[in-house]
Amino acid sequence: MENIVIVGGGAGGLALATQLGNKFKRSKKTQIILVDKNPSHIWKPLLHEVAAGSIDSAFDELNYRYHGKKKHFNFILGSLETIDREQQILVLAERRDDAGELITPQQHLHYDYAVIAIGGVSNDFGVPGAKEHCYFLDDKDQAERFHQHLLNQTDRLSCESLHSEPNNKSHPVLRIGIVGGGATGVELAAELQHTAQGLSGYQRNVAAKVDYKITLIEAGPRILPALSEKLSKAAQLTLEKIGIDVHCNTGVKSCSSEGFITPDSVIECNIRVWAAGIKAPPQLASITGLECNNRNQLIVKPSLQSSKDKRIFVIGDCASCALPDGGFVPPRAQAAHQMASLVYKNILRSKRNKALKDFRYRDYGSLVSLSNFNTVGGLMSGFVGSEMRIGGPIARLAYLSLYRMHLFAIHGLYNSLLIALAGRIHRAIKPKLKLH
Repeated sequence: MENIVIVGGGAGGLALATQLGNKFKRSKKTQIILVDKNPSHIWKPLLHEVAAGSIDSAFDELNYRYHGKKKHFNFILGSLETIDREQQILVLAERRDDAGELITPQQHLHYDYAVIAIGGVSNDFGVPGAKEHCYFLDDKDQAERFHQHLLNQTDRLSCESLHSEPNNKSHPVLRIGIVGGGATGVELAAELQHTAQGLSGYQRNVAAKVDYKITLIEAGPRILPALSEKLSKAAQLTLEKIGIDVHCNTGVKSCSSEGFITPDSVIECNIRVWAAGIKAPPQLASITGLECNNRNQLIVKPSLQSSKDKRIFVIGDCASCALPDGGFVPPRAQAAHQMASLVYKNILRSKRNKALKDFRYRDYGSLVSLSNFNTVGGLMSGFVGSEMRIGGPIARLAYLSLYRMHLFAIHGLYNSLLIALAGRIHRAIKPKLKLH
């Protein structure tokens, strides 16, 4: 039995497992295995909405075991510990419950082809106190913990306000600081402002109202550096118009329980979020013994094979793939999907002893959602050689279509339409915000 093992069920890994499962569903000689440390998948660009409570992750997540049964691949819950490349064995770490009791022992998976697709994590750049005092939004659990903390802090301040002096007309302020002016930080800031407006509607007692003060901190000269300067300015104007403080050219020296320490001041925050930069998980380089860069990404050939091992492919945020004209493929969901499509073809070509194809990244543009307030971005830069700027309702529609394309890649057309219909029904009968 030939094993094709995919480690990581993110946008690229799940799409690849689905394609390969459908391809070999009748084969008795080839087995597709997907490995992930979580039992379910949620599209990573949705995590800021999970954190803000705009969506319920229980509705949007996908169970790997159920999907594997439908799409003809096997799923194993586990984390990659190391790779024995000589024996072609992936070693999965043992799993234990919260009480420390063993669930599954260390497992050994033989592979004929392995695909590493474990994604990326936030890069704290070694800033003192960031890990200890900030929330990160790298997975569903982190986003849900942030959301629960947001609700708890709101309730705490609301209770304090109710028991304050009767003549005190001011409302308590919940200060939220976000480091990182990229797409994640900007989208989270706007979504939290939308959440703040929504939560106030559920509080009938005016005395219990809590005000939110959201601050976005960016070390560079402008937010959203991946977009044009014009779109960046448009996004910043929208943020400032809805009451978000934007600090550019502001580096963070350290973090504490009080807030962010910059070279010039202390930005006080009750809740702190780190959303600056992406790197591959730090253990990736050491557990594989493969060539990596200073961000722990595995270096790949144009065919997306590891530079050290032709039996191992790497896709998504954990891959360092050079572009022909300089630079590297950016860490985006669209890149992960494109990489998955090429690896699918190259695995089939390798099985037939055909020459492998090189990866050609096509930039379809970038879109940034500012919640219900605005959407900005540029489209089709990969086709026409320049950015076609869009905004407003058209940009919002295009942004939503990206998620629909992801659903289509893993569910097919019919099921994607059913999911869209179910989503509309869910929004019609449930609160607009997740209140628990």
